[in-house]
Amino acid sequence: MPTPRETILAALHARLSALPATALRGEVLPERVLADGLLILRDGEPGEPEVTLSPLRYHYQHRAEIEAVVQGSARDSAFDTLCASIGAVIAADRTLGGLCDWVEAEAPRPVDLPVEGAASLKAAVIPVILHYSTADPLA
Repeated sequence: MPTPRETILAALHARLSALPATALRGEVLPERVLADGLLILRDGEPGEPEVTLSPLRYHYQHRAEIEAVVQGSARDSAFDTLCASIGAVIAADRTLGGLCDWVEAEAPRPVDLPVEGAASLKAAVIPVILHYSTADPLA
């Protein structure tokens, strides 16, 4: 049985997979970026939990990351559209179907990356904070 952490990350990846952009999880950047863009979900860092007793619960603010990448001549507008669609997916269900308490994304910090012999890339890491609780940090 998967842990709550894995269940939440899988649910977030499933929602990102519904977007037109290709959504990967934990993969390396491929050689080609398709016209609709590319999203790579990184599991990130759960951080130090707040702990409550009776009953024992670990409350996490898990920081996952979405790498958003677009390429092409209209990359600025494509990047803007891609970021807006990520925001819409998160806002549509901030609990991922009741799996976590709250999901929130932080603003991206875009950067243009030159590619030799091809159109440059526009990319950013979008931090996503997953608020959830569990009875066991390893389960």
